[in-house]
Amino acid sequence: MKKIRAAVVGYGNIGKYTLEALIEAPDMEVAGIVRRRGAEDLPKELEGYKVVKDIRELEAVDVAILATPTRSVEEYAKDILALGINTVDSFDIHTQIVELRRTLDAAAKAGGAVSIISAGWDPGSDSIVRTLMESLAPKGLTYTNFGPGRSMGHSVAVRAIHGVRDALSVTIPLGTGIHRRMVYVELEGDADFGQVKQAILKDPYFVHDETHVTQVESVDALNDVGHGVNLVRKGVSGQTHNQLFEFNMKINNPALTAQVLVNVARASMRQQPGCYTMIEIPVIDLLPGDREEIVGHLV
Repeated sequence: MKKIRAAVVGYGNIGKYTLEALIEAPDMEVAGIVRRRGAEDLPKELEGYKVVKDIRELEAVDVAILATPTRSVEEYAKDILALGINTVDSFDIHTQIVELRRTLDAAAKAGGAVSIISAGWDPGSDSIVRTLMESLAPKGLTYTNFGPGRSMGHSVAVRAIHGVRDALSVTIPLGTGIHRRMVYVELEGDADFGQVKQAILKDPYFVHDETHVTQVESVDALNDVGHGVNLVRKGVSGQTHNQLFEFNMKINNPALTAQVLVNVARASMRQQPGCYTMIEIPVIDLLPGDREEIVGHLV
């Protein structure tokens, strides 16, 4: 069986866990790692892999796993899709997903490739659970309660603000889908905390939630990659009321995101050119192996 050749684009937290997930995938192999510094200051775990600054330096790449900050996803995806290489990403700004899907759908079809966007655990695998819940009780309400735990997307957004050396954004669930954001910032020497705080509060990641910003001496002393989610739907099946569904996870955030990315990289090879979210692709396509064996095992 010819293995799927995947390139990891970006090598931060998610990139590292993505490499681990690829190593464990029986139907995939690592085509190489793309990072801004290329092979300079190479981490020990990357020895033996081809590490480059541009994906064009790699051979026979089937799919690029974008382990990059959300706000750079569109730029990377457009460039790579134009090469005829599939892309998958964990873009996590919920309000911009439809627009990104429309943009990358055109780019993917022009390049004869596939793009699967917003493929983490939320948006991503949680989106599949929400879809299933709503199908089982078409009338009703669904609440998504995150945390308590570290939000990678929110933390990265704060780190991008001028004057911030490091940052940690912790999500605290208040119930019924309402959250508090606790943001801890470690500043550069001459940075003004008041200006940094205002920039955080105005950022689209935080404007819709109660947000508290605290300056700390060391973010590393607080850092924990654990997270979780509680999904609840109460609704009506047919004409029968009081149907109640609940789904819970306690997770290592970057590890689960990376696993989902590897799963959708596999699924991307089974779709027609275009851009998709996870609720649009058959869930069986996330798994390796023979379809009949999977059906016999899981149905």
